[in-house]
Amino acid sequence: MTNVNGETRMLIDGKLVDATGGATFDNINPATEESIGVVADGTVDDMGRAIGAARRAFDETDWSTNRAFRKACLQQLKDGLEKHKEDLRPQIVGEVGCPIGLTFAIQQDSCIDDLQWDIDVIDSYDWESELGVHEFFGLRSNRLVWKEAIGVVGAITPWNFPFMLNLSKVGPALAAGCTVILKPAPDTPYSATFIGKIVAEETDIPPGVLNVVPSADPAAVGELLTSDPRVDMISFTGSTAVGKRIAARASDTLKRVFLELGGKSANIVLDDADFAAVLPSTNMTCMHSGQGCAITTRLLLPRSRYDEGVEIVKAAFETFPYGDPMDFNNMAGPLVNKKQYERVLGYIEKGKAEGARCLVGGGPATQFDKGYFVQPTLFADVDPDSTIAREEIFGPVLVAIPYENDDDAVRIANDSRYGLSGAINGGSLDRALSMARRIRTGTIAVNGGQWFGPDSPFGGYKESGSGREHGVLGFEEYLETKTVGVPG
Repeated sequence: MTNVNGETRMLIDGKLVDATGGATFDNINPATEESIGVVADGTVDDMGRAIGAARRAFDETDWSTNRAFRKACLQQLKDGLEKHKEDLRPQIVGEVGCPIGLTFAIQQDSCIDDLQWDIDVIDSYDWESELGVHEFFGLRSNRLVWKEAIGVVGAITPWNFPFMLNLSKVGPALAAGCTVILKPAPDTPYSATFIGKIVAEETDIPPGVLNVVPSADPAAVGELLTSDPRVDMISFTGSTAVGKRIAARASDTLKRVFLELGGKSANIVLDDADFAAVLPSTNMTCMHSGQGCAITTRLLLPRSRYDEGVEIVKAAFETFPYGDPMDFNNMAGPLVNKKQYERVLGYIEKGKAEGARCLVGGGPATQFDKGYFVQPTLFADVDPDSTIAREEIFGPVLVAIPYENDDDAVRIANDSRYGLSGAINGGSLDRALSMARRIRTGTIAVNGGQWFGPDSPFGGYKESGSGREHGVLGFEEYLETKTVGVPG
């Protein structure tokens, strides 16, 4: 593998610094189970200093009000990331274990490109508007509505698409005029410390506006970040269980909380669909080893064509390319760590024990001497109430479920505590769109149409979270609204 030269220091108050006491932890490559380097192991004291720096930067500088300056600084950040993206690419592959091909898209390059949306919205957004004159208690007044930065934001990100999600929070928060403390997952610290390095060395972003605090013990520093009254908002992407704890922790100070959480999304294939055209791509459930919250991991097939559909999917799974993440031919590498590896294998065994038929895969990928590789796995004849049909596995596992008619398909799809994403494929676009209106999810792909984009609001219903990321709605998560009355 190309040399990985990650930034080992954290960013606090404008300086790249070591952790208190000089502690570090290893950044492990999940494909080799070996360290690719170390990174500062942030302490509760480090997090406290970062929060203090962010608070001062918001309260004592003009960052929140000087839109032209913010725009120039964010352009510097984008230019710096673009300039050094070939330095970052091996870091992402090394710590995430994602296939290198994905770094030319959603794992890196497109994320840098999409930062332009956050830069441009600073000028295009309607920061001030008028409601017009209204008479109240005999007084005629005009009402103005001002949009202002919410304040200090704690951004907590996961390990599956770390660079994208770091920028998905840092970009709009900074564009809105907020100051930020970024706490990355301990599995993928370089995707965050690299951003800190660019900010410190190649931008005019003032000290304290962005702080980056990695830690091997995310619970300890996260507890402070989510409960400290100096923090105005928490933006979190991760598991539903952790999201619930964050919401509870933040409630004592009534912080705003944005949550993008888990999913168990359904792909409904209608009886009039072109199975030969639609079903081979279901093996993309295994892309990045299935480590994506919006991946459609439940395949709903009409009982009238169920056996036909399962055979097509089986053939696609048997040929799915996975292995060395540095090989451009592979669409999946390892799972991110040993804990996740064992968790996914546990779900596979649970599926077998509950009576599902394992048609492809079903265990560790024994052809590799090391690394957390799991075989692409297809289960058929899955009971909609079984564990593997209801819980988020976050691995290369697809469950095929038969349904009787359109109403039954909608019922099964909606019978989930999650509501993040989904897909519908059918011969009639009108029929597919009509069904899409009945699915209780925040996003849905119809007949192969893709919803993702920097201007597309992304988030979920039910236990998949609250609020939206990306687009104007995502930008407004980081804004407060002030209504002003003046004589009319």
